Amino acid sequence: MLAAFSYARLRRQNRTMGEDLEQLKQRLPLLDYLRQQNWSGRPAGQGREFVGLCPLHPESRPSLYVNARKNLFYCHGCGQGGDLIRFVELSLHLSFPQSLAYLQQQGVPAGAADAREQAAAFYQQQFPRHPEALRYLEQRGVHDPTLIEELRIGYAPGGNLRRHLTNQGHSLESLHRDGLLNPQGGDAFYRRVVLPCCQEGQVANLYGRSIGTDFPHRFLPGPKGGLFAWESVRQFSSVMLVEGLLDLAVLWQAGFRNTTCAFGTHLTPFQFQQLSEQPDRVVYIVFDQDENQAGQRTAHHLARRLAGVSVPARLVQLPAGHDPNSYFVAGAAAADFAGCLEGAHSL
Repeated sequence: MLAAFSYARLRRQNRTMGEDLEQLKQRLPLLDYLRQQNWSGRPAGQGREFVGLCPLHPESRPSLYVNARKNLFYCHGCGQGGDLIRFVELSLHLSFPQSLAYLQQQGVPAGAADAREQAAAFYQQQFPRHPEALRYLEQRGVHDPTLIEELRIGYAPGGNLRRHLTNQGHSLESLHRDGLLNPQGGDAFYRRVVLPCCQEGQVANLYGRSIGTDFPHRFLPGPKGGLFAWESVRQFSSVMLVEGLLDLAVLWQAGFRNTTCAFGTHLTPFQFQQLSEQPDRVVYIVFDQDENQAGQRTAHHLARRLAGVSVPARLVQLPAGHDPNSYFVAGAAAADFAGCLEGAHSL
């Protein structure tokens, strides 16, 4: 009886391990892992197969073939082949359990980061080709072409992102999982102006603002990353925090380059840590002046939190009903906004 129980438990453990292995390989496909290691492969044949130099041995002619659909590799030069785990075993000289532990410690799949980066670049290329996107930005007060290029603002016209990314080797399953495609296989950011949210040089997420009647805001699933452009803003002794990316865009355009954005009013613990990392930094909170006082209440709450960690905060009051974007669209100039900053007050 005990032997039968032990056998049944062993079968369950083996089945669970097999399921975990499949989930791991789906989360981090072989082609995505190789690209993370800077492997460069070109399409080979009609299927989703790629060929490039083999990292497992010295060679001058490409002999490593990767089948992205089957998630397998084979090198005609050294004769090695297998799946993702086998490649890690061979390339890092690890045992099977060590290879599993190594892969389980990997963070966001490289393929997801690659797909977001390639989607952002694709959207940026599309932007100048679609007058409706240009008109929308002009209506929102963003017109400086240098700034538009710096922020990597793009546009999703729909209909061709799927083909573009699958031609780059990304599977439909991974594009659905990352949220770039909707359940019908269409572009999830269709008819949206798109801005990449970057962190440490990588596209952590994408933000899409609808130019039509759809829900205004859209992000990819998962974290939005830290404070926007924090790597450049953190150098200032005083920073301005706004709610939205279009608020940030008009302020950068007006010369207020010490502006960052939290993609809303509620900061994540990581964003709050970034904002409070230097106790001598002054934080100007420039939230929306809502009729229901929601933005004002959230600004007061954040100022109290910052005061609790000895970071001085100033509350900036715009004219009633305005956010920074609408204030500039309504005709305000940099001098008008500077006057609001001068009138900022602490709690």
